[in-house]
This record gives sequence, structure tokens and C-alpha cells, in this order.
Amino acid sequence: MSDLPTITEARIAELMDRVPRSSYIDGRFLAAAGDLDVIDPATGRPLTQVADADATTVGPQALDAAVAAQSDWAATTPRERSEILRRAYELCHERADDLALAMTLEMGKPLKEAYGEVTYGAEFLRWFSEEGVRPPGEFRPAPSAKHAILTVSRPVGPAFLITPWNFPLSMATRKIAPALAAGCTVVHKPAQMTPLTSLLFMEILAQAGVPAGVVNCVVTSDSKGLSSTLMSDPRLRKISFTGSTAVGRTLLSQASEHVLKASMELGGNAPFLVLPSADIETAITAAMPAKFRNNGEACTAANRFYVHSTVAEEFTRRLVEEAENLVTGPGAEDSTTLGPLINEDAVQKVEELVADAVDRGAKVLTGGQRLDREGYFYAPTVLGDVPADARVNHEEIFGPVAPIIVMDDIDEMVAAANDTEFGLMSYVAGSDLAEVTDAAQRIEAGMVAVNVGVSSDPAAPFGGIKESGLGREGSHEGLAEYLETSYVRLPM
Repeated sequence: MSDLPTITEARIAELMDRVPRSSYIDGRFLAAAGDLDVIDPATGRPLTQVADADATTVGPQALDAAVAAQSDWAATTPRERSEILRRAYELCHERADDLALAMTLEMGKPLKEAYGEVTYGAEFLRWFSEEGVRPPGEFRPAPSAKHAILTVSRPVGPAFLITPWNFPLSMATRKIAPALAAGCTVVHKPAQMTPLTSLLFMEILAQAGVPAGVVNCVVTSDSKGLSSTLMSDPRLRKISFTGSTAVGRTLLSQASEHVLKASMELGGNAPFLVLPSADIETAITAAMPAKFRNNGEACTAANRFYVHSTVAEEFTRRLVEEAENLVTGPGAEDSTTLGPLINEDAVQKVEELVADAVDRGAKVLTGGQRLDREGYFYAPTVLGDVPADARVNHEEIFGPVAPIIVMDDIDEMVAAANDTEFGLMSYVAGSDLAEVTDAAQRIEAGMVAVNVGVSSDPAAPFGGIKESGLGREGSHEGLAEYLETSYVRLPM
């Protein structure tokens, strides 16, 4: 989007007056006083307040509504569900101004990127509106020719969907759209720091025709209480979570009690390999969004740059130049290309990781400090001479810091890329097809992007290996996560 709207204080106030401020249960927003601050990370001050739901009372209400609606929603035709999702897709675009501004205000990303997320997030609604009318199933004779095998797909049942704060709309649509397309009802738990976008999305789903009880949204600061309450109830049949590996382990343990179908999109530690054949400008064009998009706060963000020594000097110089060209400021300002981090804890973690790298011998080539202004801003940073034992090589940075490690051998680069318990995203830059293909095939990751910095697509399977998760979102695999296969033996 080239022409962004001018955001005024009056426009912000008008949106805050209209945005829902409480959990959405059984087709209505609950009447409750706001007592949970939603903080603008660009200022550190509250934008508004929403009601902090009691997880042990509102949670069961939400599941009751989802269970009550499950059989009727599963009985609707795939075409009916498809048309509702298609209408929700259209409404997301009609309300793009509200959705984008809400994301920018509560999460901090630049407004241009927020509009991009509206487009990307809405696309999951369109994709699954089309994919949902093609459920898997088959009819075939058995090898004995004495009977036939019929397989049919059925919705797994009520699903508990937990989404993170960094992509408030697209993480919700990526889970809710396939659940609805499959015929599952939903209890959605958005991140407490970014509930406004999800609550606006509840309005959109209702307007699109989603029946009461099919989608419910619980806003609470008691995440543990909500997950424990819902996952101990045998009526819940599915859990999908995007977040840290540590929390994912806990949820998987809880899911074992009732053997829930589980999807986990967990932590990342994405390597970015710049091979000897890399075209530097192509590599830089990929590296900038891979590292700095969404303020660096993405599980897919490039976390470690392994650069071959033959191209290291030029790549490093150009990455420093481009990082210094970023304009840091509130996301709602037209000129901003890098917004604030989500909160004070996030800034402190980045400070600690950079300090650790420097203490171990790394050099700050640009940035390297918190900005002296209100809000939670950290300067775009490039580190050189980063030693292998620095924490930035082993922990998710979740901030605008690019550590560069120079190596002389591609095998060494691939080995370093794989030296992690994570395996979500990876990047390879190179011009020699054989060189690129060889490296990409040996990297242990669920996704590999070649010469591009953004690879997510609703039509492609998104997910990781090793401790980066279980299952896939998007593509036809995303629909299968909400379906069970039943076999029927028929006489021939």
C-alpha cells in the first residue's frame, strides 16, 4: 500500500471508543468493566482497558458455547461454511483501516506492515473457504476384492486456539479459518498484550454470519488458568498453540491427559546463509525483511547470519548501510520503518544478548543501544566478529539485532546452522543452483527461503521440525489438522 492514511489523535480516540473491550462468548460481548491495560509500546502508556476475564468461570462458559454449537456447525455443508469464510475475507479488507491501526497501536509494527498483515491474514480466510469444499476422502476396492474401503473426514471437535502478540490478526485467521472450514467450533485465547485486533475480528466473524457459539474469544491475563481449565475438560478435542517452546512443552503435557489432537508452532533460531555465489544486492534485499520486518519480533526472523568469507566484507558493509537507513519511531507515523519492541522486558532481553556478545568479543558495527525516548525502542543493530558461544547464536533475539559470523566453508556453515534444537525457518542466499540446492537440502528446518526474506504463504505448509513444533498450518495440511479420518468397510 503506497498511500497510507494520516493517523491523528482524534482517529485513535475514535477507534478506541468503538473497539470491543470484553470477551466474546456465545455470540455476544460480555458486559464487564475494563481492568486490563492495553499498552501502546511506542509510548509505554495505556491505549485503553479491556475486561480481564476470570479464566475459571468465563473459560468454561466459552467451552460450553462451543460444545453446544458443535453438532449444528459440523452439520452445515462445506459450501455454507465456505461462503461465510469468504464473506469474512471481504470484511477484513473493508475494515482494513481499523484492523491495521489496532495492530500498529497495540503491537508497534509500522502501519505499512500492519496493512500487509491484513492482506496476509485475510488470505487464510479465502484459502480455507476454497480448501474447505474439498475435504479429503476416497472410495476404493480392498485388495481382496471382497469389500470396499470408504474413508471420510470428520471435524475433530471443539478446538482451543492460543495465538501470540506479534501477528495479532494473521495468527488468529491461520487457526480459526481451517477450524471453521473443517466444521470445528473454537475457543480463541489472544495474547493479553494485543487483544484489540482479535476482538475486532470477532465483530467481523459475526457480521460474516458465523453462528453464536461457533467462535468464542476469552481475553484474560490468566493464561495458565484458562489452559488448565479447558484442557482438563474431556469435551475439548483439539489444541493449537503458537508461542515459546517452553510453554508448548507444558501444553503438550496437559494435552496428554485426554489425548488431544495437538498442533504446536514453537520457537525458532533461523540461520541466514550467504553463500560464495550470492549476489550481494539480492542477499541484502532478502536479509532486511528477514531480520527487521515486524521489528525483528517474529519466530521466522533471521537470528544468525553465516556469511562466507569471500563475500563477507561487502555483505556486512551493505547490511550496516541498510540498517542505518531504517527510521525508528511510532508505527503510526508515516516515515517509520522500524517500530518499538512490545514491552520493557523485550528491550532488556535484547540489551542482555548484545552485552553478552560484546563481552565475548563481538563488535558493534551500528546501533547497539536502547534509544533515549519514551516507549520501548532499540536501535537497529549489526554485530560483527560474533563468537560461536555468544547467546545470540543460541537464543531467539526477537528484536532488531543481526549477528554476523564469517566462515570459510559451506559445510561449516550448514553444520553451524543445524547446531540448534530448533528447526523452524532458514534462509539461503546464492546464485549457483547446485550450491544453493545442496545447502538448502541439508539444513534441518521445516521451511527454507532461497533469495527471499519473506516466504509465508497461506497455500504453503507452515511449521517446524525438532523443538520448533508439531503439525502444519496453511495449505491442505492446515485443514487436516482439524479433521479425523474414519474408515467404513462396505460390501462389494
